[in-house]
Amino acid sequence: MKTIPRISDAEWEVMRAVWEREPCSAGDIIAALNQRAAGWHPKTVKAFLNRLVKKKALGFKLDGRAYRYYPLVRQSECAEAASVSFLDRVFGGSLKPMVAHFVAHKRLSPKEIRELKELLDNQE
Repeated sequence: MKTIPRISDAEWEVMRAVWEREPCSAGDIIAALNQRAAGWHPKTVKAFLNRLVKKKALGFKLDGRAYRYYPLVRQSECAEAASVSFLDRVFGGSLKPMVAHFVAHKRLSPKEIRELKELLDNQE
């Protein structure tokens, strides 16, 4: 079974940019991040890229004088691992209290309620 690396919030932002543009250069990633929210310093982004390479979340290849980064893990795999980790840490691994918490604390539209009901009906 493939081990999915644990990714920090800032690393998620970097990974999203790579998933959307793969393969891409550090410059492409920096530009994409600064389009979403200003303030991403190139050295910081490069540090995150190096960290993600060490975690085996990203791979790279030399293309001329630039490195081109590509994901080694799918976004769905990372989302699954993060979801399970969150569920275990916050709700003791139990789905029911998590769903109850979000239903009680977040206003759901009628459409969202229908969609949730359909999801639950399809589980039976």
